[in-house]
Amino acid sequence: MRIGIITGVEAEAKAFLAAEGGVHSVAGAFAIRSLTLGGHAINITCCGVGKVNAAMAATQMATQGVDLLMIIGTAGRLRALNGECFDVVDAFQHDYGASRDQGFAHYNAGSWPIGDAILSPFVAMPLPDIGLPKARIVSGDSFIESATQADWLRDSLAADLVDMETAALAQVATKLGLPWAAIKATTDEANGASGNDFEANLARAAAVAAAAAERVIAQF
Repeated sequence: MRIGIITGVEAEAKAFLAAEGGVHSVAGAFAIRSLTLGGHAINITCCGVGKVNAAMAATQMATQGVDLLMIIGTAGRLRALNGECFDVVDAFQHDYGASRDQGFAHYNAGSWPIGDAILSPFVAMPLPDIGLPKARIVSGDSFIESATQADWLRDSLAADLVDMETAALAQVATKLGLPWAAIKATTDEANGASGNDFEANLARAAAVAAAAAERVIAQF
């Protein structure tokens, strides 16, 4: 299997098979590290923060020829969950829709945001079971450090986690007819302390997510 992996920040990419240098190349705007795991060819890159960067990197990976698009790394926690690392089963873009006097109306990313909203998530490929709890993630181009906003995302989209890239990769993969997957470890509670918590917990969470991804890929 050929797997394209993206991360939002460099620490998340470096944590994956950190002891292996791989072959370094450049594809478009992205530096690629190529290696193998369990007989699978893997290209991994740090795309940078946000949905546009994630979509660009996912598209670039797809044009190189991959069988699976994957994102690994960190996320904020929106509700009390058992565990710290999660198998993401589906995703929404939480900032796509219509701003109305009555509030924000969520729509499927890329759909016509007028009239009655039809909302269904991007569904991830089932992963080998290594004991990771399942979670829904929502993504948007803002770092969430507001408990009020976090509660709204949790309640309006039945969300468990929040980040800034996963749902964009999911949209690209779905549009191109490719399966996608995500493994995310939590750094913060998406509240007023999240900025400091993210920085304090980044290295640990990146390592946890990378280790889980390595175990999953080895079982494909």
